[in-house]
Amino acid sequence: MFADIYSPVQQLKHHSRAQILIKRDDLIDPYISGNKWRKLKYVLKKAIELNKVHLVTFGGAYSNHLVATAAACARKGFKSTAFVRGDAVACIENEMLLLCRLFGMTLIFTDREQYRNKPLLFSVHFGDDPEAYFVDEGGASAEAVKGCAEIVDELMVDCPDGITHLFCAAGTGTTAAGLLKGIHANGLKTMLHVVPVLKGGEFIADEVLKYAGSTKQLVLHTDYHFGGYAKTQPALIEYIKAFVGQEGVLIDPVYTSKLFYAIDDLTAKGYFKKTDQIMALHTGGLLGIMGMKGKFIY
Repeated sequence: MFADIYSPVQQLKHHSRAQILIKRDDLIDPYISGNKWRKLKYVLKKAIELNKVHLVTFGGAYSNHLVATAAACARKGFKSTAFVRGDAVACIENEMLLLCRLFGMTLIFTDREQYRNKPLLFSVHFGDDPEAYFVDEGGASAEAVKGCAEIVDELMVDCPDGITHLFCAAGTGTTAAGLLKGIHANGLKTMLHVVPVLKGGEFIADEVLKYAGSTKQLVLHTDYHFGGYAKTQPALIEYIKAFVGQEGVLIDPVYTSKLFYAIDDLTAKGYFKKTDQIMALHTGGLLGIMGMKGKFIY
C-alpha cells in the first residue's frame, strides 16, 4: 500500500517568495498525507513483522493522525482503535471523527487525566490482546523517524544542486528528527530550520537529539506559535487567506501556516542570502482546517 507516492517539488509563485521551493507531501494521499504517511510506513511494516493486525493509537478530537491511521488500517485490512482525548458528547459530531468511524476505527473517549498515561491505557484495554500494537500519539517512534528521513533522499534527486535551508513545522519533533538524521546520513551542509507550533517549543531540540543523535545544523524558530498549539490570531488567519489565494496551495492553521509565515517574516528581515536555496516541507494535515472553520469569516 506504500509502494507509490506523489510528492513533487514546486516553486511558490508570489514575487516575494520567488526563491522558495515547496516539497508537496500534502499531495501524497488525501487522508494519509504528508508526514502521517511517512510516519506510518514503517510502523505498519513493523506491526506486520510482529504479526500484529490491530493498531491502537491516541489523539485529540481533530487529530489528522487518527484519520490517517484509520485509513491506513482500512486499506491494509487491519483493525484500528483510538483513545480520543475529550468528552464524547462534545466530540462525537465532528468531521474528523466521522471519517475515523467511516474507515472502521473504534473510538474510546478518555478524560485528560487518564490520557496522560498512554501505556497504562493500552495495557488496561488491550494488554491481553496479542494482535494489538501500541502506536504513540502522532505516530512518534523510531520507525516514524526512519520514514521521515527518506524525505531527504528524495530531495537530493529533486534538487541535485543542493538546498541551503530546509524548513518544517513541528509538534512533537519526530519529523524534524527524521529530516536531520537524513541530512547527517547524506553528509549534506543543509541547515534544518524547525518552527515549533506550540509554546515552549525549545523541547523539540531534545526530541531531535534523542532520535537523530545530534542537533548539529538544527535551528529552532520559537516565536511563531501564535499563542500555542492549535491556537491562532487574526493576523495568522488573514495570512492564510492571502497565501492560499496567491499561491493556490492550501495550508492549515495548526502547522503549515505558521511555517510559511515564519519563512516570509525571516525573508522580510533579510535572514537569507540571495543565493540561498530555500525548501519548505508541506507536511499535509489539511483536514485540521475543519476544526477552525468558524475563524474564516468573509
